[in-house]
Amino acid sequence: MVVDVPQTAEPGAGTAFAVSDDGVWMTARHVVEGCRQAAIMVADGRGVDAQVFIDPRGEAAILITEGGAPALPLGLDRTLRRGDRAFHPGYPQGWAGEATSRLLGRENLVVRGRGARTESVLVWAETGRTDGLTGTLAGLSGAPALDSAGRVIGVTVAEAPRRGRIYTTSPETVLTALTASGHRAANFAVGEPVTPENYGRVADDLRRDLRVAQVICLETNDGGATPAPDPSPVGMPQPQAAPEIKTAPETTAEPAGDAQPAAASPAG
Repeated sequence: MVVDVPQTAEPGAGTAFAVSDDGVWMTARHVVEGCRQAAIMVADGRGVDAQVFIDPRGEAAILITEGGAPALPLGLDRTLRRGDRAFHPGYPQGWAGEATSRLLGRENLVVRGRGARTESVLVWAETGRTDGLTGTLAGLSGAPALDSAGRVIGVTVAEAPRRGRIYTTSPETVLTALTASGHRAANFAVGEPVTPENYGRVADDLRRDLRVAQVICLETNDGGATPAPDPSPVGMPQPQAAPEIKTAPETTAEPAGDAQPAAASPAG
């Protein structure tokens, strides 16, 4: 999967989630990279300043605020298998919303432009979303990917709308970013089980408790600025070419490995 990232950062908004009660948050790198002033929104038109830490090796970023919200538990050590479900609560298009997906496998994310690198990501087939939410999932960047136990297994980072694909960081990228920042996740965070039937309600509860919040880049290092009350959602990166991927049967028991292309031609 190849993504071109502009060299110049632009103000915008995405999603973040709490990983420690004392003000440690996580989001997608491209939401806050090059951001001079970032804020976690705690109410309409009101936010708290957030310091940004970016691990140059991956697409996860750490935010630090004074005070925090109840942390989401991490499930980074569990074995992921093709067909596993994920739930993505956040702020698509700048509004409260969520999506759900099933795991297909892994691909390499090749970033060209700002932050050029190659990293392993997980690719998911979108299986549902908030009623009435159509088009792009812009603004969902940085949302947690939760497993059925409500544990974080990745950070939502990109989409391929024409293929119905959602991309998240791998679990190891999340762990590496936390370690590099010098901060720790909460030891005793508790999550709520999530199902295709209740994920909308669970997502609403997470946003209400600010465990999942909107993050806004108010001003970039390049001088761009946007007013806090009216942020423009950060567009989720979209790959230039994403091969069709076979979905393994739901009964498969093999761990998630490299996704296999069903056709050699790129998505047009």
